[in-house]
Amino acid sequence: MPEESKSLAEIEAHRAKIDEIDQQIVALLNKRAGHSLVIRGLKPGARMGLYDPKREEQIFARVNSYNEGPLYNENLREIYEAILKVMKETPSV
Repeated sequence: MPEESKSLAEIEAHRAKIDEIDQQIVALLNKRAGHSLVIRGLKPGARMGLYDPKREEQIFARVNSYNEGPLYNENLREIYEAILKVMKETPSV
């Protein structure tokens, strides 16, 4: 049982770290969303359309360049596609 207790303690320690990271991710996603909403509000004045597929591809390429694993680039693309989809559906404030 000592090994089981040690493993359970390690699991709990990793889960605590994940909880901290999740808190940071949520804060960063909201910060990102704020900037995205400001940009959305500025686009009409710059005579830009709301959807820019070229910019999305730039985002995917840039994210891939930051990737050191263990996630695959395809995984990050899926995550960022979801983020961008949510932002398109988020009403302006």
